[in-house]
Amino acid sequence: MDATVSWKDGMTFNGSANTGFNVPLGADPSVGGANDGFRPLELMAVSLAGCTAMDVISILRKKKQEVASFEVKVHADQKNEHPHVFTQIVIEYHFCGTNLDETAVLRAIELSALKYCPAQAMLAQVVPMELKYFICDAASGAMVKEGLWQPAR
Repeated sequence: MDATVSWKDGMTFNGSANTGFNVPLGADPSVGGANDGFRPLELMAVSLAGCTAMDVISILRKKKQEVASFEVKVHADQKNEHPHVFTQIVIEYHFCGTNLDETAVLRAIELSALKYCPAQAMLAQVVPMELKYFICDAASGAMVKEGLWQPAR
């Protein structure tokens, strides 16, 4: 994989990779930016969320689970001093569907965490992670299950 970041002006950059898509990168005005793009570490959090989300939904579709909506939220705490590295990450998996099987959901999260998601595998080596899940019923909107996935010891 190859990636390129090209400077445009001030603290504005354009990022691209093998796929040919572009993503704007920018900075906060307090450091000379124009608030005109993603911050690099924001993209790291989005990358983590996207990587595990694609794994989990793919696995659940193969398991014939009726997922009506699905969202992955990543909250990353950062060190106050430079470098502002991630110090703790919480990944929340929000599912809504019909008769979603909690065991299938947990297995999908497990497979993503331990086998398929390279972003999660890399970051988990250096940042503590907590993986939470929330399952709601699509018909009523009621929360039916929630919990924490933890690897078997």
